[in-house]
Amino acid sequence: MRIETLSEGEIRRQASGRTSVGTRGPGLTEITDAVAEWVSGTGIRSGLLTVFCRHTSASLLIQENADPDVRRDLLAAFDRLAPRNAGYVHTTEGPDDMPAHIRTVLSGVSLSIPVTEGQMTLGTWQGIYIAEHRDSPQRRDLIFHLIGT
Repeated sequence: MRIETLSEGEIRRQASGRTSVGTRGPGLTEITDAVAEWVSGTGIRSGLLTVFCRHTSASLLIQENADPDVRRDLLAAFDRLAPRNAGYVHTTEGPDDMPAHIRTVLSGVSLSIPVTEGQMTLGTWQGIYIAEHRDSPQRRDLIFHLIGT
C-alpha cells in the first residue's frame, strides 16, 4: 500500500460542473468521452471524480464498451427483473415509471472514478453509460465533482 501526503505547497483543488444528455428511450447512452473531456479541462491531475445523475428513473453504469451484446443482455436482464405492466401500485406517470424506479435502485445514480495523470482510470473495456429506463426520450442532468491535486 502506498500512502501519499501533499507536498509542501501542493494544493488540493475541486472542480464541479454539470451537463444535460439526451437519451433516445430505453437503452444505454455512452458518455465516457464527454466526461473524459470535462476531467481533462479541470487541470486536476490526480483525484476522485463523482458523477451523479439527478433522476430517479435513469441510472449510471460502468460497463463493457467493446461488445454491444453485453448492453443488449443487460437491458434484457432489467426487463426480467423489473418488467413493465407487472401490477405496480404507482402508475401515475405511466406503466414504465415504476419499473424505471426499480431499475435505478438496482443500478444506482452515482459513480466514483479515480483520476490519475489527468485521466479517469477506467479499465480497457470500461465505459460510462446513462441507463435510460423510461420508454420515451428524456433529458438527463448530470453533476460532476472532482477533488484532487
